[in-house]
Amino acid sequence: MLTPDELERYARHIVLREVGGPGQQALKRARVLVVGAGGLGAPLILYLAAAGVGTIGIVDDDRVSLSNLQRQVIHATPDIDRPKVDSAAEMVGRLNPHVAVERHPLRLTAKNALDLIGRYDIVADGSDNFATRYLVSDACYFAKKPLVTAAVGTFDATLTTLRPFEKAEDGTLNPTYRCLFPEPPPPGTVPACAEAGILGALPGIAGSLMALEVIREIVGFGEGLTGRLLMIDARSLRFETLSYSWDPANPLSGDNATIRDLAVHGA
Repeated sequence: MLTPDELERYARHIVLREVGGPGQQALKRARVLVVGAGGLGAPLILYLAAAGVGTIGIVDDDRVSLSNLQRQVIHATPDIDRPKVDSAAEMVGRLNPHVAVERHPLRLTAKNALDLIGRYDIVADGSDNFATRYLVSDACYFAKKPLVTAAVGTFDATLTTLRPFEKAEDGTLNPTYRCLFPEPPPPGTVPACAEAGILGALPGIAGSLMALEVIREIVGFGEGLTGRLLMIDARSLRFETLSYSWDPANPLSGDNATIRDLAVHGA
């Protein structure tokens, strides 16, 4: 049940027909794992907390640096050199004391991913490297957990939702991350943020959209992004959507799947 304080706090949600009291209670019961408390994770965590998601797990083994503060708005200048999970959890506590934060100051690996992901209802991946994105998407497939995943470049961003353990309306399997991006690019071909730069407000937009998509998945309204890739071009401020489907040749859930566990990701 919602307390009187929560009823007032979430009043603008509760009056929405698509959310209402039942939807707000679903948010309160939800357990969401956020991978990465950086540019995407910062607004994502803040808006999930403001929305009343009951438990937010945060995975990040990094510490706050001065160069982060141009875009990672959940951290502040006094937080420099603190673990990001600590400064993020502290900000959530200031924003909404009804939200529980579970801190995971570690790096996801093939050994711990399934156990960690299995504790949550839905995963939101805002990591900043291809190795983690593929690990998280594969782990969510095996754990049968929905995944909202996003990535940002210098002036572009993408966002999609993955439910490959379920079938589409036509009876085919929903696509995996590997149906969309079969293989990660060769090392060194995509410059890191520190080398290429990034427009600070862009991850704020993409991270907020991630929060919106997670909320829609929990409450259950609107057309989700399963099988659709939302693409954002910050230069022209253009939003486009690309449809994609299950690839029978994909190595995870395809007709001749070769990936049977997370061993492909090493130790």
